Amino acid sequence: MKVVLQNLTKKFPNRNKKQNADVIAVDNFNFEIPDGKLVGLLGPSGCGKSTTLNLISGLLQPTDGKIFFGDEDVTMVPAEKRGIGLVFQNYALYPHLTVKQNILFPLQNLKGKEKLSKNEMEKRMAEAAALVQLDTLLDRKPSELSGGQQQRVAIARALVKKPKVLLLDEPLSNLDARLRLQTREEIKRIQQKTNVTTVFVTHDQEEAMSISDLIVVMKDGVIQQSGKPQDVYDDPQNLFVAKFLGNPPINVFDAEVKGEKLFIGENAVMDVKGLTDKKLVAAIRPEGFVPSEGGSLNCSLIRVEVMGRDISVVASHPLCQNVTFRAIIGSEKNYQINDGKISFDILPSKIHLFDKETEKRIRFEA
Repeated sequence: MKVVLQNLTKKFPNRNKKQNADVIAVDNFNFEIPDGKLVGLLGPSGCGKSTTLNLISGLLQPTDGKIFFGDEDVTMVPAEKRGIGLVFQNYALYPHLTVKQNILFPLQNLKGKEKLSKNEMEKRMAEAAALVQLDTLLDRKPSELSGGQQQRVAIARALVKKPKVLLLDEPLSNLDARLRLQTREEIKRIQQKTNVTTVFVTHDQEEAMSISDLIVVMKDGVIQQSGKPQDVYDDPQNLFVAKFLGNPPINVFDAEVKGEKLFIGENAVMDVKGLTDKKLVAAIRPEGFVPSEGGSLNCSLIRVEVMGRDISVVASHPLCQNVTFRAIIGSEKNYQINDGKISFDILPSKIHLFDKETEKRIRFEA
């Protein structure tokens, strides 16, 4: 089921009596979620991603704009009639019911034409339980399950109604690191098997990038950028997107262009053909640093951290906007640094330039 959001806006009354203006949680949101795809809504707390999800579900009504499921305008359709499955962060399971009873519950409340026979309900329940690999735990209560298993019960309960759209509101936030990794892989597997259009809300960029077909990066209720995860990572349109995506985060330096060369301090880092002389911001991905004895960027070495798969070099530079920055290099290089200094060459594909005032991307030819 394709989902189309047109000029979607949601305003809330301002609780601050000194300010009369409404709080805009979602601001003129336009996006099309393709049929059968998993889309990640990504952004910091308060950016409007959960509000957008609640607008799609029908739990909130928009101040302006329209929502379409396929060709049907569902803007004013109640949540229970939209054909959505909703999974919350806190599982929201009934503690006194077994896994089987929790999964059956939505089907037992269907009425009229949608009402199912007992055999059909049992069949759907068994299919949903098998899909999330809980068919051997049907007689357990939620308290007898791990956090990951509880979340899978919640997903099965959402899927048993065969929804047109599956909505996941930060479903992994309550899990520890290993369970989070395992459960997000399960979510992707289930989504691919069912082919249900899915919206996944998270503030964790690694989660969003690892399982989403498309991501939408939000800030202050506004879409900053959308596209395939790797495309957005490789080609950020503004400094916010560049800083939000990536772990370790991108390293930001004050820089300037002089004579079609990019300077960070006194170091000429690379050629930037076609750019006029100006001050700007240079953002370099951790994997964009190449240690070299005659490197173009001279820095102070803080420490070297051996991570197994790779090496994290922690260094500092007076024009870095943070006290320290990280460079990631392959462990096979066995690069030894002992004198407190280190120099890097910079990979042109891993450095992005931004306007100092607007923070918009400045493109260049290396």
